[in-house]
Amino acid sequence: MHEQSVLVIDDEKPICALIEEILSADGFVVHKAHRAVDGLALVDDMEPGVILLDMGLPDMKGLDVLRELKRRAPHIPVVMITGNATKDNAVEAMRQGAYDYLAKPFNVADVSLIVGRALERLRLIDENRFLRDELKDKYNFDNIIGTSEEIQAAYVLAAKVAAQNATVLITGESGTGKEMLARTIHYQSKRAEKPFVKVNCAALPEHLLEDELFGHEKGAFTDASAQRIGRFEWAHTGTLFLDEIGEIPPSVQVKLLRVLQEREFERIGSSKTIKVDVRIIAATNKDLQAAIADGTFREDLFYRLNVVPIELPPLRERPQDIVQLAEHFVKKYCRDSGRDPLIITEDALALLQTNEWKGNIRELENCIERAVILAEDDRIEARHMLISTDRQGIQLAQTLAVTPSDPALRRRRADVAPLPTLREAEKTLIARALVIAEGDEAAAASMLDISLEVMQEKQGQPKKKSGRAKPAS
Repeated sequence: MHEQSVLVIDDEKPICALIEEILSADGFVVHKAHRAVDGLALVDDMEPGVILLDMGLPDMKGLDVLRELKRRAPHIPVVMITGNATKDNAVEAMRQGAYDYLAKPFNVADVSLIVGRALERLRLIDENRFLRDELKDKYNFDNIIGTSEEIQAAYVLAAKVAAQNATVLITGESGTGKEMLARTIHYQSKRAEKPFVKVNCAALPEHLLEDELFGHEKGAFTDASAQRIGRFEWAHTGTLFLDEIGEIPPSVQVKLLRVLQEREFERIGSSKTIKVDVRIIAATNKDLQAAIADGTFREDLFYRLNVVPIELPPLRERPQDIVQLAEHFVKKYCRDSGRDPLIITEDALALLQTNEWKGNIRELENCIERAVILAEDDRIEARHMLISTDRQGIQLAQTLAVTPSDPALRRRRADVAPLPTLREAEKTLIARALVIAEGDEAAAASMLDISLEVMQEKQGQPKKKSGRAKPAS
C-alpha cells in the first residue's frame, strides 16, 4: 500500500484537477479516474492510502462503488464527494463504511484536513493490527518452555479450551505463570481481536472492587461526579481476567455469580440491566476448596468458575524445566541489555536446579536478570546467582560478585552491610560447594581448591577420605 497516494474517482475533470493541485502541495501523489470501472481497476493495481469517491458517476452509483471498494479493500478509508449534500446521503454513506463526507463546493483546507485524518486513522489501524499480531506471536502455545509432563499436560488442555468460550480457572502458586497462560488462551481464541481486561481482586477494598467491576452512575455516591464504565463493559466481546479470585469478598461474590449465570448486571446507582458477552478466566494461588470449607468462598461460585480447571505446577516439581527457562531468560536479558550471549556454567545450572524457588518462574527470572548484570567475561557462574537463603550467604555472594578493586564497590563501601566472619564465610562456601557437587565431599573440596581433610576439619568432622554427605547448614 502507498500511504502517500490518493485516488480520486470523479467524472468532473476540473474537480479532479483541483484536488490534485491541493494534495500535491502537501506531498501526496494523486491518481485520477473518471469512471467507476477505471477506479476499481486502479485500486487493485496500486492500493492507494485514501480514496475520494464521487457519489454521482456515469457508469455506477457512488454507494454501489463504495460497497465494492469495501469488499475489495476494506482497510482503505473512503471519503465521499457529492454536490447534493443531504443528511440522508451522509448517513447512508457512513453506514456503508465511508470514513467521511466532502460536499461540493468544498473548502481547500477541508480537503487536506480530511485526507490527513483518514491517513492517520489508517496508520492507527495498521499499528493496532501489527501490535495484535505481535501479541499473538508472543502469547503462542508453541512458545511454551518446559518438557515436564505436568506443564505439557496443562498447556495441552489450555490449547484445547482456547478455541471455546468456556470459563477457565487457573490455579498454582505465585509466579507459576497464571497470567501468561490466561493471555495465551485469549490471544489464541476467537476473541483475540477484542479486549483482554485484567482485574486484580486482591488489590482493591470491597467497595472499590465492586465499582471497578460494574461501574457506577453519576451521583451514585458522594464522589461519583460522572458515570464510570466498569471492567465487565470494557471487556464486552473479549476476555475478563479475574486474578486472585480467592480474595474476592462475599458481597461481591454474590454479584459476580449472577453475571456468570445471567451475563447481565447493573451499574452501581442504576436500575438499568446491561447485558455483556464476556469470557471469564480466573486465577488463584489459594485452595478454594479449603476456602469453601471455612466459609470464605461460595461453593456455587466455585462451580461456575471451575468449568475447565488448569493447574500449573510449582517450579521445584519440574526441575528438568529450569535449565530451559534459565537459558531463555539469559538470552532475553542479554538481548535487552545489548550484551553478547552469555554461557551458564555447569556449576551455575546445578545450583539453579537445587534451589527451592518459592517464587517460581518469577523468582528464577529475577535471579537470571541479576546474574546477567553481574557476570564478567562471557559466562555466568554460580557466584553470580545471589540465591543463598540466609542473610550471611547473600552478603557473601554480593561481595564475591564484585571484585575489591571495582570503583563502584569502593564508592559504596560505607553502605555495604557488615561482612560475615571468616569462619561463617567458609561454612557458607563449603555448604554451597556440597550442594553443587550433590554431596560428594571430594568433588566439593576440589572445587574449593582445598584438601578433603581440610574441608572436613572446617566442618568439624573427623577426617576421612571420601564419601557423600548431606550439605552443611
